[in-house]
Amino acid sequence: MRVLIALIAALSLGDDVAAQDPYPVRTIRLVAGTAPGGITDNLARTSAEGLSARLGRLVVVENKAGATGNLAIEHVAKSPPDGYTLLLVAGGNVVITPFLYASLPFDPLNDIVPVFNIAGAPQLLVVPGALPVKDLAGFIALARANPGTLNYASAGPGSTTHLAADHFARLAGVQLVHVPYRGAGPALTDLLAGRVQMLSVGLSPVQAHLSSGALRALAAASKTRLAAAPEVPTAAEAGLPGWEMTTWFGIFAPKGTSPEVVQAVNAAMQAVIDDPKTRRRMIESGMEPIGGPAQAFAERVRSDYRTWEKVVRASGVKLD
Repeated sequence: MRVLIALIAALSLGDDVAAQDPYPVRTIRLVAGTAPGGITDNLARTSAEGLSARLGRLVVVENKAGATGNLAIEHVAKSPPDGYTLLLVAGGNVVITPFLYASLPFDPLNDIVPVFNIAGAPQLLVVPGALPVKDLAGFIALARANPGTLNYASAGPGSTTHLAADHFARLAGVQLVHVPYRGAGPALTDLLAGRVQMLSVGLSPVQAHLSSGALRALAAASKTRLAAAPEVPTAAEAGLPGWEMTTWFGIFAPKGTSPEVVQAVNAAMQAVIDDPKTRRRMIESGMEPIGGPAQAFAERVRSDYRTWEKVVRASGVKLD
């Protein structure tokens, strides 16, 4: 009997030790809310590689595009809050989407937990290199002379790329036709093919095409010029003050995820963006590393949520 009791006690102790194994103990899925090829996907793969190295477990990227990021957010919001399913999305999916739909199957302020604010990327107004314009004034003049005939691409209705371009058109007083895609990657493909004439997008996915001359950036929606593309004027410098839009990107976890897991991922990601090579690569791609504690990120999310409520309602854009 004493042997049996001792065996049970030992097994019980083993369970306790196993339960206390430090996170993580298995593969982590990082769900990206876009199709492969866009800036969100690029950041997800950089983050997954860095997290794998620092957490000691494989982190795999799972692209779940559609419904302007809603599918990815819903999937993660309904996943177990154990730290093994994380979300990487652009800020617009969290602070803009709620004002585009009459209802959502999740609450972005309560069903997902802010973990880490990775970076911010100003939007660029980009056109095919073959388009007969050399600057922003020329594009606006062409659009005004041909109302309703120039097309602009977006990563989907209500996406930041959509609202940035819509806001640009309103400020410039031009009529452009919106052509939505399922992510920035497919939109870029058609821009390169000349099937659309403009795209508002971050620098990362278009940088090589700008260097080759296949695409031309007419303006940056930022207060200052990008360090990685100093030849591109700000919108104000190009003659359209007020067109400013920077997309931030962040990692979230399901509601109920423990503070210890949030802190572990936050600390690992801070090390990722503090790595000189990663930091330089991000800056060269037109992104500004942000970082900081999870609480600061949570405060930014709530502040931007209030700001974008006013912007989206003023635009009149609705998806249902």
